[in-house]
Amino acid sequence: MELKARYGDTALIAGASEGIGAAYASALAAEGFRLILVARRIEPLQRLADELGDRYDTMAQCVACDLSEEGAAEQVLDAIEGVEPGILIYNAALSHIGTFTEHPAADHCQAAVVNMITPMKMVHRLGIKMLDKGRGAVILMSSMAGLQGSGFLATYAATKAFNMVLAESLWYEWKDRGVDIIACCAGATATPGYIRSSPSKPGIFAPAVQKPEVVVSECFKRIGRVPSFITGRGNRVASFIMQRLLTRRMAVLIMGDNTRKIYRIR
Repeated sequence: MELKARYGDTALIAGASEGIGAAYASALAAEGFRLILVARRIEPLQRLADELGDRYDTMAQCVACDLSEEGAAEQVLDAIEGVEPGILIYNAALSHIGTFTEHPAADHCQAAVVNMITPMKMVHRLGIKMLDKGRGAVILMSSMAGLQGSGFLATYAATKAFNMVLAESLWYEWKDRGVDIIACCAGATATPGYIRSSPSKPGIFAPAVQKPEVVVSECFKRIGRVPSFITGRGNRVASFIMQRLLTRRMAVLIMGDNTRKIYRIR
């Protein structure tokens, strides 16, 4: 797909400093996009912007913003007033691993803002402009954890289910109005955040951990064609088994047991 011809030449990536977000930025920079890179810390954003500028001679604006703040969406979009991104990619996410009650309610509220409220506000405000122009694209990152209850990832899983349903719902509303939206449901991906969480080696039947660049490539191939998709053949096979062949109870048990094992939760 010719992304610039279809969506314009500017993309906003929230959660861009590393991992999947940085892979999206790199792929779009290679296509000549002007980038708006958003994350909490300015230093890694600026390093990425400099690297992409040197490699692809692309322009990048860095916006430092704590996306867990209630007014984060407004802060970011006000900072780029006058610029109308043709692509919005919301990759930022916050996950607290462990039992639901060991974390204070404030932690769960913070995750809800980062993972649901801020992207919803961004999609609403930029979506209006995209619909007015009759073109645009939105990518919301979801997770296989959100396909069923996921013990020890309760709030994260719930927020990722929200993102998928939001994207699928808007896909229907916007499918004849020139604006594409997709939920990209990634399995385990070798991002710095995943590595920092110190997961133990998954079982021999678990899908392979993907590279961020593979996730990004799959997403760009599917946007405009489907409302949501699961990255990686192994993940799709695992999802088929969990969602179609097993009972809901068994799927929830397997997810919880797997997370308990990977993160050594007693």
